[in-house]
Amino acid sequence: MENLLSQEGKVVLITGGSRGLGHSMSLAFAAHGADVAIVSRKVENCESTAAEVRALGREAFAYGVHVGNWDQLGEMVDAVYERFGRVDVLINNAGMSPLYPSLHEVSEELFNKVVSVNLKGPFRLSALVASRMAEGNGGSIINVSSTASVNPSPGSEPYGAAKAGLNAITRSFAYAYGPKVRVNCIMAGPFLTDISKAWDLPAFERNAKANIPLQRGGQPDEVVGAALYLASDSASFTTGTVMAVDGGAHK
Repeated sequence: MENLLSQEGKVVLITGGSRGLGHSMSLAFAAHGADVAIVSRKVENCESTAAEVRALGREAFAYGVHVGNWDQLGEMVDAVYERFGRVDVLINNAGMSPLYPSLHEVSEELFNKVVSVNLKGPFRLSALVASRMAEGNGGSIINVSSTASVNPSPGSEPYGAAKAGLNAITRSFAYAYGPKVRVNCIMAGPFLTDISKAWDLPAFERNAKANIPLQRGGQPDEVVGAALYLASDSASFTTGTVMAVDGGAHK
């Protein structure tokens, strides 16, 4: 059964790969045989995760970049290809959802920042990598969306809107770069990562018991099965799909 999810010999590029879900995916792909390029805004965090990957016997490459910066993404992709020669799996995991007091107080700067990281960056990065994949041996792209894209999202409306856009381009890119490149999306529910430390956890737990079938938030390592599947040969006939990994939280 382990071979069904094998990533042996693959090169995986993960944005937001040093924390939360990205950190768990970086280590899981390494444990299943992949070399990993770990990208996030703070290169020192990337280096820390890269050391953990190397401890598992795989190669790692750490690179600091702001995912919302159009031009810097091209430089980053060139650096990863120079290091490994190819990318077999791209995981657009980086995201952000800053707090704001009310909708009418959302600034243009905040709105643009949220859209840049959650939608513009994945669009640009997918185009850069998918075009190279299509010219080569193909590959798999996995976007990480959110149930905020389909559920009401009080307090995170710009984030939900950007993630809805990410759902949309998942299917469009699957058409644009198929049949050699598969493009899918994990629509993640509430996960108890470091971001959740800012939540009112007692209120969250009460809400989870009432509204989530599994009655809890997810642990970061509970996303890795879906990611490994979508990147593996087991998903060879799966593309253009949005897969909910949310404990049943989406409506």
